[in-house]
Amino acid sequence: MTGTVWSALLLTTLAGGATVIGAATAFTARRTNTALLSAALGLSGGVMVYIAFVSLLADANSTLGDMLGKTRGQLLAMGAFFGGMLIAALIDKMVPDTVNPHQTRGVEELGSEHLPSDLKRMSFITALAMILHKFPEGIAVFASGIQSTELGIPVALAMALHNIPEGIAVSVPVYYATGSRKKAFIIASLTGLADPAGAILGYLLLMPLIKSVPATLPVINASVAGIMVFVTFDGLLPMAQKFGRPHLTLYGIISGMFLMALALAFL
Repeated sequence: MTGTVWSALLLTTLAGGATVIGAATAFTARRTNTALLSAALGLSGGVMVYIAFVSLLADANSTLGDMLGKTRGQLLAMGAFFGGMLIAALIDKMVPDTVNPHQTRGVEELGSEHLPSDLKRMSFITALAMILHKFPEGIAVFASGIQSTELGIPVALAMALHNIPEGIAVSVPVYYATGSRKKAFIIASLTGLADPAGAILGYLLLMPLIKSVPATLPVINASVAGIMVFVTFDGLLPMAQKFGRPHLTLYGIISGMFLMALALAFL
């Protein structure tokens, strides 16, 4: 089933909305549930890597190969794939490690490490960094959803799982900086709006090209695959390993790949 602009935007909004879950669960427990986070991050990573290589990049190779010939098509797909990685890396490089959303810490760590004045600055910069990170993620979900709903749903699911710990990454420092659970929840939740904002930006920039240049969509698919792989290896898996549950992370990765394989088979 071919996706529409509205269905793609809805999927992107739902993926961004998962940030609310992270914003809320950061304060429903006194301690970080490391087992759950490790498994969930691994699951998200497995879904993203599987769909990136088996679906997005494979489709780009095949389609561009038919359009331009095997060698030229695969070289273009390869360039777009690593170009997507480069875009994600450049954005990641702009964010200091101390406030990088991919350096998520548990609830216990932030309460004693920083003075309130330090936390206020860190919480503000972390929220801005999160918004910056979410723009390409929103474009990735939108570009997948506009191609087909079948492809957009699993990509949106993977990004939604990815957004839960990112909600925690914003809400925890805001809470310790302000002492307000309500303010922490609202600010962290609002960062999820960056996903649909990225989708709108992608629509404005990409739709004219998609309509006029047939090769645009497969190039976008390859770029999205690169972004997803970079996000997984740079953020999700190191973050999951940090919680000291490597086997749960591995089981999550395998489960994510298995579920994604089933989804692609039946969707």
